[in-house]
Amino acid sequence: MNKLELQKMANEIRKGIIDSVHAAKAGHPGGSLSATEVFTYLYFEEMNIDPKDPKNPDRDRFVLSKGHTAPGLYSTLAHRGYFPVEDLLTLRQIGSHLQGHPCIAHTPGIDMSSGSLGQGISVAVGMALGAKHQKKDFRVYTLLGDGEIQEGQVWEAAMFAAAKNLDNLVVIVDNNGLQIDGNIAEVNSPYPIDKKFEAFNFHVINVEDGNDFDQLDAAFKEARTADKPVAIVMKTVKGKNISFMENQAGWHGKAPNDEEYAIAMEDLKKVEEALCQK
Repeated sequence: MNKLELQKMANEIRKGIIDSVHAAKAGHPGGSLSATEVFTYLYFEEMNIDPKDPKNPDRDRFVLSKGHTAPGLYSTLAHRGYFPVEDLLTLRQIGSHLQGHPCIAHTPGIDMSSGSLGQGISVAVGMALGAKHQKKDFRVYTLLGDGEIQEGQVWEAAMFAAAKNLDNLVVIVDNNGLQIDGNIAEVNSPYPIDKKFEAFNFHVINVEDGNDFDQLDAAFKEARTADKPVAIVMKTVKGKNISFMENQAGWHGKAPNDEEYAIAMEDLKKVEEALCQK
């Protein structure tokens, strides 16, 4: 895909996020929206995957360590062709395969069940080590929240990844600056994030705007040249492109009501119209 196509797809994925969370009357839109561009880039540009063969042993793996932002991953998987887009409206409903957190047993395209913060990166490290033992060249990607990296297990996993020189591992930190209790710097500051990963012997790439595809493209291309584990620390906007959600910690984990839903969809319609004029 070219940049414009990726931007249009990201907007469709955002629509799916808002549709699903509104239908469920629950969920986590803020962090799903901040990570939409990286979801889009990974599944439509970066990763070696095939929706028709989701269990291919040679595929690249993705672990959503911040599992509560499942609406973003689900919308991406649906638009990539793993299951019908219409399924998004069943989020969190009884009998739906789209649970509140990703579940490998039920949803095509999910490589690991996740939700307990801090644990996803450990699984990703294990997958990357497994690839080395099996002499396979697949790559493993994992997305963490900046509040999530307050968990000690994250740093145990980072230590191990560097010790085993897992150059097939890419850790992505969604640095939107907000967690459920507010500003991450005030709750329990993880800064400087880049220097911490450098101290654990990671190749660190800072992305000034993680909602910009050119910057993401450059970062992931650089990641492929590294001879050690990679950490991509990307600054993003929580609630990106929804006027009343942007940079609002209150939209970490609640659903829009009918009036708010209409406003959100109008916001995304305006983005679509602007993209169509390019």
